[in-house]
Amino acid sequence: MSAAAGPLAGLRVIELGSIIAGPFAGRMLADLGAEVIKVESPSRPDPMREWGQGRHRGRKLWWPVISRNKKLVAIDLAGPAGREQLLGLLRDADAVVENFRPGTLEKWRLGYDELRRVNPSLILVRVSGYGQSGPYASRPGFAAAAEALSGLRYVNGHPGEVPPRTGISLGDSLASLFAVQGLLAALYRRGADGPGEVVDVSILESCLALTESMAPEFDLLGAVRQPSGARLEGNAPSNVFRSRDDRLVVIAANHDALFRRLCEAMGREELARDPRFATHDGRGRHQEVLEAEIQAWAAGLTAAEIDAALADSGVVCAPVSTIADVFADPHVQARGMLVSHHDPELGEFRAPGAFPRFSGGSGTVRWSGRWPLGADDAELLGANGDA
Repeated sequence: MSAAAGPLAGLRVIELGSIIAGPFAGRMLADLGAEVIKVESPSRPDPMREWGQGRHRGRKLWWPVISRNKKLVAIDLAGPAGREQLLGLLRDADAVVENFRPGTLEKWRLGYDELRRVNPSLILVRVSGYGQSGPYASRPGFAAAAEALSGLRYVNGHPGEVPPRTGISLGDSLASLFAVQGLLAALYRRGADGPGEVVDVSILESCLALTESMAPEFDLLGAVRQPSGARLEGNAPSNVFRSRDDRLVVIAANHDALFRRLCEAMGREELARDPRFATHDGRGRHQEVLEAEIQAWAAGLTAAEIDAALADSGVVCAPVSTIADVFADPHVQARGMLVSHHDPELGEFRAPGAFPRFSGGSGTVRWSGRWPLGADDAELLGANGDA
């Protein structure tokens, strides 16, 4: 196996479903070298082909990223011929990733009992809004609803305002990460030729997992965490501050050593000796006063000057960047975080690369997501449609 092929080279994954949670998991696996075969309905292709806010040369720009490195086949899973085609692909597969509403595969006689008759070692990763069991299991599940129900959306935004979304489909992407994690854990437990299993991933649970200490705070103290805007409530300083050139800069110095460095960089060493700010708890109790002092200092400098002064002093800071700023950032450029995609219809464009990196050979973008429906039918299904 070539290191250049990626750490998951040799793994075969069948991707079913559409939109984000399943396909993003498939993309991450494909980026790391797995052979990911994406199955689309001949009559209802993945709507991701038409998602995204921008259009270039008549095409939307999310599809070529979320479907990169994948092979494409068109199979009608609801029909008997399509069922046999899928079962044929599964004979040599390691895993299936699907994100249909619970019960859909069973309706098509493609539930796990049927799949493992063909391949006892198969791992089935099931991503849904609320999981495969429970009173909400049959509900349609989108990230927005799961974020709301988990408590994650409630603590977002500013006090007294309608809690906003993050600007991306956060819950779906979180579920994708848990799906990949679950698949890799199941592969580890299965070993080379052990029995497979079902990995049940819920978007709701993926969001709930990120709520830090909110659950024990309520369970033991009866405390309901509230939205705190741009700052981290009770942890000071950790906020955004406006510079002289009207940029926003994150400054996070919410433990003792970092706070002393910040005071030195500001030329305000006396703040570190002030009894109100000498401890973590004290800074949290006097957050408004302390962050007003920092804002007054930041207002006299440009964002670049703040960043340089604090980075040189070992204080955590970063400008709040637009995507244009990300493209221009020297660290992004030096690390090669944005890589070229060569698309026959769109031309060349840049998008995030394959992460994480591995010393023994990382993942790569081998090809952009392709546009022809069933582009790999001939290779994978044969001339007569037999897998």
